[in-house]
Amino acid sequence: MVNPADKGFIEPYKGKSASKLEVLNCVSGERFKVEILGYKTLSGINDPVTAQAIYYANQAGMQLKQIKITLQGGEAQIEAGALQYLHGNIQVENRAGGVAGLGKAMLNKLLTNESIFIPRYRGDGVIYLEPSFSHFMVYYLNNEELIADKGLFYCGEGALEVGAFMQKNVSSALLGGEGLFQTRIRGTGISIFELPVPADEVHCVHLENETLRVDGNFALMRSGRIEFTVEKSTKSILGSLASGEGLLQTFRGTGRVWLAPTQGVYEQIRLGGIDSLTQAPKSSNTYT
Repeated sequence: MVNPADKGFIEPYKGKSASKLEVLNCVSGERFKVEILGYKTLSGINDPVTAQAIYYANQAGMQLKQIKITLQGGEAQIEAGALQYLHGNIQVENRAGGVAGLGKAMLNKLLTNESIFIPRYRGDGVIYLEPSFSHFMVYYLNNEELIADKGLFYCGEGALEVGAFMQKNVSSALLGGEGLFQTRIRGTGISIFELPVPADEVHCVHLENETLRVDGNFALMRSGRIEFTVEKSTKSILGSLASGEGLLQTFRGTGRVWLAPTQGVYEQIRLGGIDSLTQAPKSSNTYT
């Protein structure tokens, strides 16, 4: 009979009841697989203050998540600081490209809020990113271009090109709420985005030579042949003031636009509490 203590380490029980991880989403490519793992509960608590915070987090349905990437001769690019640990035959590379490359990387950091250098991991093995309560969305680019808000890109396949995208008109740059630059991801491969709301609360609007108008700054990303501008809700300034809408983010063309309608709700609750949502917003102080 073998004494487990003789091994120097007693293996934990690995039955189904002991597993705290579940796979929330999984997307596989030829050499790249990404899984969004979720911790069912958190119970490693040894002080009352932490216990209270974890209790309310569990009761509210907040779930700790972790990104797992499996490479089989593939390559991943991951935001700097996101790595927790990796194992296997994986090489890590930071592509500076000399003085010119450093200047371009620093410019991208300034313009897109992404890391100066996005580390690349190449080979065979498994990569785990830092756990967080963030929300993630996996999207496969099929020889296309996607324009996303600054800071949303989290990781993806190495074949994807990530850089800065400059707004094409003055109205979107100055009045659109996105700034002069956004992040552009193009090519073919799997990408992962860190969202301000859960992925199942994101609305994907398909446009077929149509127009989408948004009152607010909750359009997260877009793809296809879409022109982004900021326009008045009516033809005249007086009409815009009367309608109570003012300026609208306008997307015109063919493609897709991802919206986060509940983003403002969470911001209102965070700033003013749940009472701030007891009545639906209206253009005046009169209610019927």
